[in-house]
Amino acid sequence: MDLLLGIDMGTGSTKGVLVDTAGVVLSAATIPHSMSLPRPGWAEVDAETTWWREVCEIANQLAAQVPAGARIAAMCVSGVGPCLVLCDDALTPLRPAILYGVDTRAKAEIELLTQEFGAEAILERAGTLLSSQAVGPKLEWVRRHEPEVFERATGWYGSNSYIAAKLTGEYAIDHHTASQCDPLYATSEFAWNIEWAKRICAHLPLPRLVWPSEVVGTVHAAAAAATGLPQGTPVVAGTVDAYAEAFSVGVRHPGDQMLMYGSTMFLVQIIEEYHSDPALWTTAGIEHGSLALAAGTSTAGSMIGWLQTVTGGASLEILNAEASAVPAGSEGLIALPYLAGERTPVFDPGARGLFAGLTLRHGRGHLVRAAYEGIGFGVRQILEMFDDAHTGRRTVAVGGGLRSPIWAQAVSDITGRSQQVPEQAIGASYGDALMAAIGVGLVAPETDWARIEREIEPDAANRKLYDELYGTWRRLYPVTRDLVHELGEIGSRD
Repeated sequence: MDLLLGIDMGTGSTKGVLVDTAGVVLSAATIPHSMSLPRPGWAEVDAETTWWREVCEIANQLAAQVPAGARIAAMCVSGVGPCLVLCDDALTPLRPAILYGVDTRAKAEIELLTQEFGAEAILERAGTLLSSQAVGPKLEWVRRHEPEVFERATGWYGSNSYIAAKLTGEYAIDHHTASQCDPLYATSEFAWNIEWAKRICAHLPLPRLVWPSEVVGTVHAAAAAATGLPQGTPVVAGTVDAYAEAFSVGVRHPGDQMLMYGSTMFLVQIIEEYHSDPALWTTAGIEHGSLALAAGTSTAGSMIGWLQTVTGGASLEILNAEASAVPAGSEGLIALPYLAGERTPVFDPGARGLFAGLTLRHGRGHLVRAAYEGIGFGVRQILEMFDDAHTGRRTVAVGGGLRSPIWAQAVSDITGRSQQVPEQAIGASYGDALMAAIGVGLVAPETDWARIEREIEPDAANRKLYDELYGTWRRLYPVTRDLVHELGEIGSRD
């Protein structure tokens, strides 16, 4: 029996699954971890002692559970991204990995590179304006602020390509991750943007480009000893975790969308033709020659967690029950969920959270419901932009936030779109296992293991109210932006 090993290094944990070629999960393992926040605006992980160590532990644990007569036919690893890992020839990280858009240290470098190359040219070539999500400014930051690290580095990696290199010795990166390394990659051409990449990377060579379901190499002797995997096991490239999760639930065809309910909202839509929008991220997809749009908010479930803390620490069950007793529209209370700035579509790290319309009759349940609705309005704003590229055909919902009886229903009511909930939403590691199976030819490339369990239908009775509130919500950020920026400056003074 052939088995596939999928491992995903997420923000809060590393998860692994052992899956057969029919998509049945035989065993799973999880190791929790956390990111390091050493300075304001910095978000890091020790790539060797966290990612590599946990991949080795999970691989050993799951390899020990392979039934007699079975074998691990291939493996694939995904991870948070886009990230920056700088290594020497021995694949020793020279500094902690700089994480994706939550690390905002490279503000000056974003401005510098935007001025140097031109915003319009960047949008045309890379498909996305430079932001804290982009790897190019992070490389430039290390070059300017830690020149000794930059000069000692002989290669640069994302989270999953670092692990692939540790397993195989191969220097390669998948097209999707590369397409988030703005402005190093020309998304419309599926190739490195050579002139700009050489300017930013300097002496650092560019990794070989592969598609996420392609075999990078095989497990070498040292990695076999560390992981418990047989030497020679094929290693498939993998990609950024959110896209591996989208792949796991069948979001693969133009018009397919994924809404990921978590600490933040992350949205993916597959598109048919190249399309760039300054308020979105345009990327290569998972499958060969495919394209996608993406968007991500800075807060979502984390806002509910904040409300839970500041209102006395009641359980989420209690908060959801109180919010469920509040009518749609929260009796005239609306929220901007920008407690950590905002990524798409406003790209404003100085944005701040706001409740508008508070009165003495509003209680904790109103605040919670208004927060869910504010997140929903943000989702609607993004989906309307997605429609400009390709009308949404179907929407698949995943993530821990689906446990809330209000959140996803509010999103369907506000957007007017039904959402399909998969029977198994295991996560990116399941998509990794499928990519591994496709990569070594154990299943056909079009194989889809996802099964839909239920649909969340919009309640038409709430549509008129939410249309009205959405109009107000859309106006709230522009008219308060300058004021909250002033407040942010005052609050950041020593």
